[in-house]
Amino acid sequence: MDKLPTFWAVKSDLQVSRQVTTSRGPGTSFQFALAFVDQLFGETVAKEVAEILLMDTSDDDCRKEELNPTEWSFEHNARVLLPVANGSEEIEVVTIVDILRRANVEVLVASVEKSVQILGSQSTRIVADKFIGDAARFDYDLIVLPVGRAGSDRLQKSKVLKKLLQEQDGGRIYGAVCSSLSVLHELCLLNYKRATAHPRVGNKLMNEMVNDANVVIDGRLVTCKGLSTVMDFALAIVTKFFGHGRARSVAEGLVLEYPRT
Repeated sequence: MDKLPTFWAVKSDLQVSRQVTTSRGPGTSFQFALAFVDQLFGETVAKEVAEILLMDTSDDDCRKEELNPTEWSFEHNARVLLPVANGSEEIEVVTIVDILRRANVEVLVASVEKSVQILGSQSTRIVADKFIGDAARFDYDLIVLPVGRAGSDRLQKSKVLKKLLQEQDGGRIYGAVCSSLSVLHELCLLNYKRATAHPRVGNKLMNEMVNDANVVIDGRLVTCKGLSTVMDFALAIVTKFFGHGRARSVAEGLVLEYPRT
């Protein structure tokens, strides 16, 4: 702010001043984009989009709940696999990868399609690092499944990914966002586990759903409701890998409010 003395600086996450809309950083991008929806289409449409993105969750909802605490510690830099398919939610893929890489986590994005380029649920093109077959040559400390109804269905058909997930059940960590829980459910990886997801998805899969938390960690399983809650999801993973200090440092770089403890 001190490098641009000609404007009137206000310390708000979002500022609309006549024809100019400004925001503070990556952590405020949801509010920033929603401000344009409001200006272009009106408050009612903006509210509908916010509800779709899970931005208007109840104040009573907590960001994270942990059950059966288990230490996630490694003698090497943590390695994470993020499989993607046509129809995956690009907002989640990009956000998870971005935050984990900011924390110096090694993240590999792998396509289960016949091309490394996939088309997200909102028609955004994403180029994966590798094919899932090539990615399967390595071990991963954490496998995270992004959401997207069509994407989850396509992930579910990947024999290579299923094999990787079954091997992951031997003591390593796995995670899922919203409807991708169905992939873990099919492989019986949710047995005796607590998880969270969008209510329309979770209640169809299991009885032990935690509905009042954006992120739930149960031992070596981490889940979240999806969309705007993936920031909390990725930061919860950073906290488990490196501690709260690293997560808070990443959040501050994003200009995202994050609890001090």
